[in-house]
Amino acid sequence: MRDESGHRPGETAIPLPAAFDAGLYFIGRIRTPWATRQDCPKNGLQTEATCTLAVDPPFVDGLQNVEGASHLIVLYWMDEAARDLALQRPRHADGSRGTFSLRSPARPNPIALSVVELLGRDGSCLTVRGLDCRDGTPLLDIKPYYATTDSRPGATVDRAGTSR
Repeated sequence: MRDESGHRPGETAIPLPAAFDAGLYFIGRIRTPWATRQDCPKNGLQTEATCTLAVDPPFVDGLQNVEGASHLIVLYWMDEAARDLALQRPRHADGSRGTFSLRSPARPNPIALSVVELLGRDGSCLTVRGLDCRDGTPLLDIKPYYATTDSRPGATVDRAGTSR
């Protein structure tokens, strides 16, 4: 249940600064089969759907040699997400959690990250598998995924939310 502001019980909103600290360039758009946030899978591992990273013309040269990577890190802007929540109440949790302990798109800077499998390239478009965002989501960056430096097999998250 949500209150008149759209927040769940236990969520706390904060006032945001009056100005931004940095600027971003959207380098393209993501094409997916999902029209709304509610249609999207919870994470990219929950779908076999193929999606397209459509890179805008000024940035296409940056795709040179990208086919050499089997997997990519994709950064994208969750433009419909709330930006003022310090505490959130996930649907799966009994109580509140701090925004920075969650993977929720609701955060001061709604930057999302997915590791995707690169299936192919056709000019300015990359076909990938492993995304969880709605169609038309702004694309921020594409980086090669290096298993030797990006993987942390021993990493853990305390699902109970207790402090360490």
